[in-house]
Amino acid sequence: MRSKLLYILLIGLGFTSCRAKVMPKPYGYYRIDLPVKTYHQWNQGYPYTFEIPGYSEVVPDKNANSEPFWINVDVPGNKAQIHISYKEVDNDLFVFTEESRKLAYDHTVKASSIDEKIFLNPEKKVFGTIYLINGNAASPMQFYLTDSLHHFLRGALYISATPNIDSLKPVIEFLEADVRRLIETTEWTETGNNKK
Repeated sequence: MRSKLLYILLIGLGFTSCRAKVMPKPYGYYRIDLPVKTYHQWNQGYPYTFEIPGYSEVVPDKNANSEPFWINVDVPGNKAQIHISYKEVDNDLFVFTEESRKLAYDHTVKASSIDEKIFLNPEKKVFGTIYLINGNAASPMQFYLTDSLHHFLRGALYISATPNIDSLKPVIEFLEADVRRLIETTEWTETGNNKK
């Protein structure tokens, strides 16, 4: 009787264990190796200078609409670019700041939020606004800098990958630190004012 009961129990246990729910594995992302941070001063006779990462390179902006002193700071290891545009201020600062604000807020379609941070460096006469664009937007960070009288510099970080905040978050955080360093080290020069 005991062996019969044990036999039925084992068969019942076998049937119930076969009905276990199968859970799919969570979606994985590639491991991203980030380089060691190093910086050097970039100054090529432009009206501005700043520090860029050692793993980046500066190339002239080849876009058909580009103007003098427009560049791209390429970070090939992360398929990223910091687009830099420059304008001389001639009583049109409000136009430039509003255009920059509009370009940042054009990302509200995909962004979950946009945080604005004021940047002030009175010693170097560099003032501006940083836009941190959260969510699956094409540009996670934009900014503009000015001295309010002569110089206006706008920048935007772009990553050449399908926007997915979950997989790109480590890269975005890594590159945001580089953009902040660029902003914090920006200085105006007078050597480039005659270069066209």
